[in-house]
Amino acid sequence: MFKIITLSRKDMKILVTGGLGFIGSHTAVALQQKGYEVVIVDDLSNSSIEVLDGITQITGIKPAFEQLDLRNESSVKNLFNSHKDITGVIHFAASKAVGESVENPLLYYENNINSLVYLLKELTKHNCKLIFSSSCTVYGQADEMPISEAAPIKKAESPYGNTKQIGEEIITDVCKAYPDFKATLLRYFNPIGAHESGLIGELPIGVPQNLVPFITQTAIGKREQLSIFGGDYPTQDGTCIRDYIHVVDLAEAHVVALEQLFDTSYTTSLSIYNLGTGAGNSVLEVVKTFEEVSGVDLPYAIVERRTGDVIQAYADTTKASKQLGWKSRFTLAQALESAWKWEQKLAD
Repeated sequence: MFKIITLSRKDMKILVTGGLGFIGSHTAVALQQKGYEVVIVDDLSNSSIEVLDGITQITGIKPAFEQLDLRNESSVKNLFNSHKDITGVIHFAASKAVGESVENPLLYYENNINSLVYLLKELTKHNCKLIFSSSCTVYGQADEMPISEAAPIKKAESPYGNTKQIGEEIITDVCKAYPDFKATLLRYFNPIGAHESGLIGELPIGVPQNLVPFITQTAIGKREQLSIFGGDYPTQDGTCIRDYIHVVDLAEAHVVALEQLFDTSYTTSLSIYNLGTGAGNSVLEVVKTFEEVSGVDLPYAIVERRTGDVIQAYADTTKASKQLGWKSRFTLAQALESAWKWEQKLAD
């Protein structure tokens, strides 16, 4: 869709921070399959070096890997001195557990904000494009469904959510101050699933904070039962509604958004897109769909609501469809089936 005139993809080196994480690893695969050279940075605090092998097996290419902490400014400078030909950065690296952010807010502000600032210092020096991993959490409980990019940003419910809002504000200010700098903010809804190969997927450390890995771990026997937080919400079955997008769809959206930034005719300095399916499913609908695709009866219990959970959130994806030419391809059932395949592979 977009014309990259000055360089071919094979001459374009893309830095993927947090590239061994759930979304980062799938995006690294999508980039390499499109012909980009990839450099992954990860501190391995919430990921595994084995993911690098999965990326290599899928693509036939081992991406360059640097283990470093982006909170160290000198390490970030050295990274860009070592890779002077980086043309774009997709920034995933961040702490992302809502509950943990409430308990340890300073860790979240240091990790999520400082690393972004140090990266931006280098990007503005080296004329690199930026894709920023943001979140629908910036909308809070939106007044209307589906949620469009024009929806107001509401006060964050957690330090994690606040770091995403602050991150967006910092990038907005940098775009204003540096006319040649281009960035795109991608607001994810709820990524789930795994690569069809079963070689990479979601690897939560400890008790999963997200619904689908908790479902698959319960189904495989790692967890005694699934806890559903709240059964008295004003929805059709009393459980929260979310927009669950297959991680492969999400990864492909990053590649398309990056190519828009590289399009020499594209002059917008800052773009914002929602990434979701455009449809909402309740927690109980997800459970039922998983039982259908897996053949497993899932033990679950309705427990007290969880602080910070909104009633419903699903995306209006019109803007991404029109301006990026991107739409999600996978169904909820396909995403859950891939997540179950990944969980079974982990158990082997």
